[in-house]
Amino acid sequence: MVAKPLSVCENPAPKEASKIIEEAISRRKALIIIGSCWVDYHGRASSSLELGERILMIKEDGSLLVHRSVGYEPVNWQPPGCIFQTGVTGDVLSIRALRRKPREALKIYFDKIYLVSALSLADEGKFSLHASEEDMQKAILAQPSLVEKGLKLITYEKKVEPGFVDVYGVDEDGRMVIIEIKRKTAGREAALQLARYADSVKKSTTREVRGILVAPKVARGVQKLLTALGLDFKQLDPRKCAEILGRSETKGLREFL
Repeated sequence: MVAKPLSVCENPAPKEASKIIEEAISRRKALIIIGSCWVDYHGRASSSLELGERILMIKEDGSLLVHRSVGYEPVNWQPPGCIFQTGVTGDVLSIRALRRKPREALKIYFDKIYLVSALSLADEGKFSLHASEEDMQKAILAQPSLVEKGLKLITYEKKVEPGFVDVYGVDEDGRMVIIEIKRKTAGREAALQLARYADSVKKSTTREVRGILVAPKVARGVQKLLTALGLDFKQLDPRKCAEILGRSETKGLREFL
């Protein structure tokens, strides 16, 4: 990546800030504006945000976000494709983000501007999502063959005496299957936990019960322990689960539920 020049202006006058913002938007640069502002929105609904010190971000695709000094979510925002207008009335800088479909407008008014920064960013990095245990569970519910062919699921988070079974089903031979999921390397405790679940389920059914530990890998010596306990291990990469969820947002899960 080639470094791009960064334009930073501290404590600019409203007219100077307006000029920087207009030029940056026309050149499709990213903008960060910090200052004291209030916000009005009119469109599908209406809202107002009283005066306060905030961070305004305008991205190259025409999206806009207004952030408070705390929290990760914006308090106001507009999606990509906005048309921007700036203006100065007295000592107040106004920025309008307009959309035509649906018709809506977000207006930000700055009475103090501490910083305006503009930069063309280069970002070609690939995004890889690493799934949580809950995501792995959703992926298995949507696509049981991730564990093994012919697996039919009955329920999930099934309550048993020692706790909750992550996934509960029947294999193609009619045996009950309980699945314990671990996002990281599964250790000895995970194997013993699955064994306790399996023993509990065996007390309430006449069917043969299988226990399967699902994880990216097991710690040293755990495979021998699983074999001794009569349990199985299925290697499953959380990234594969994330890809499945990302493709269809678990259509199979919705059908299952």
